[in-house]
Amino acid sequence: MGYLGFLFASSFKRTNTTTHDVQSDLTTLYAPKKPVARQPKPPSVPVPMEIVMTILESAYEDEDARSYNALLQNCALVCKDWSFAAQKLLFRNVTLTTQTAYIAFQEAVDRATPRGRQLGDTVVRMKVVLDQNQPYRLSHRSFARAVSLCPNLYELDVALYGEGAPGLDIIGVPDASRMKRSAPSFDERTLAILRSGPQIKALQFCNWSDNSSSLLQLLDVWPSLSSLDVSGTTPQLENDTAAPFPCALRELRTNFQVSPTVEFMRWLLYNSTGSLRVLDLAREPSPDMLEYLVTEHGATLESLSLPTCGTHEGAAAVRKCASLRELQIEGAWASPLLYKTLPSGLQHLAFGVDSDTALKPVIEAIRRSEDLRVVTMHIWHSGEKHPQLNDVKIACARQGVELRLTKDVPAFRAMTRGDPVPTASYPRTRSLDNLLYMASCAVTTH
Repeated sequence: MGYLGFLFASSFKRTNTTTHDVQSDLTTLYAPKKPVARQPKPPSVPVPMEIVMTILESAYEDEDARSYNALLQNCALVCKDWSFAAQKLLFRNVTLTTQTAYIAFQEAVDRATPRGRQLGDTVVRMKVVLDQNQPYRLSHRSFARAVSLCPNLYELDVALYGEGAPGLDIIGVPDASRMKRSAPSFDERTLAILRSGPQIKALQFCNWSDNSSSLLQLLDVWPSLSSLDVSGTTPQLENDTAAPFPCALRELRTNFQVSPTVEFMRWLLYNSTGSLRVLDLAREPSPDMLEYLVTEHGATLESLSLPTCGTHEGAAAVRKCASLRELQIEGAWASPLLYKTLPSGLQHLAFGVDSDTALKPVIEAIRRSEDLRVVTMHIWHSGEKHPQLNDVKIACARQGVELRLTKDVPAFRAMTRGDPVPTASYPRTRSLDNLLYMASCAVTTH
């Protein structure tokens, strides 16, 4: 049949095929799975806030405050409990530069609310900027109110900028021009608010204006000061019969554009005989000034910082400070006689080095010293090529003395200046323990 037969045969076979009625049971083909017994979720256990605070505090580094604050700001977003813990740490150190910032701060530390009282009680450091050139500048009255809202405040940093003439407020102008700008004095209401607030222990005041009375006004507010750091415009006593400054200072740092008179320093340190331990002079004092300071206070000084000490008279003055544990000479040149007569109990020696610095007396002093713990060197221009630099490193290594090197002046100053708290060893540091001490000290005074 050929091809057609094949087709008909196939058709015939299909038509005669027996069919069966098959019913599929899906319950047997796809049997249901056994139910999975789900275990109940264990209750979440929150991390105790004491542990959270310990972890956040362990990250504290004062030298890198911005990164630490950024960390705390991120931690404040984790959850509600972490938010308050991080805010408490953030509020330990507050900076106010504008009126807008003050308004936000005032709302945050509102004493009418429990949370506001806790945040206000946390503040131990405050920095304020009183800039007459800013359109939304922080007013004197708001500055005083901000201080009064922090009963445990320990350290206050105030920067005062005078108002420049229209169109002449240029960044980077010489210091002499900046200090010709006018700034108003604090009025009596502002001073009254400050007096009603906390009795701070440490004051930093930087005056870039022609107002020479602002510092004296603030000094009259706080007879509790033990640490004073002043720079900028040199203050002027109103009359020679003014009552001596009542505070017994433990440490004093000055960086005046014009050296103050010996009479002013006598007025300032009248009640500090026997208590002054730290003296930091950023500008080279006159021979008469240095002679007065070491004669009156050298016996109790433990730390002395000078910009230079290149004369025999300067070395002789330092020799009168027999109790020194720390000596800092920022410049690269010092009299060799200075290092030949260092006090035996010296723990920290800091100095500058350039290619011409006489390092042999320094190396001999390191070898002789029994109490020296740290040597800090600022490497000036071409100082890294000094032929005896390696000898200093070897001498420190053999004596077990820590050697710190830097080429940056601000870094050198940061390494040699610690927190304004009492210390038993040198160099002083900026640490969390010091911050906790400030908080505890402020609390115990109330």
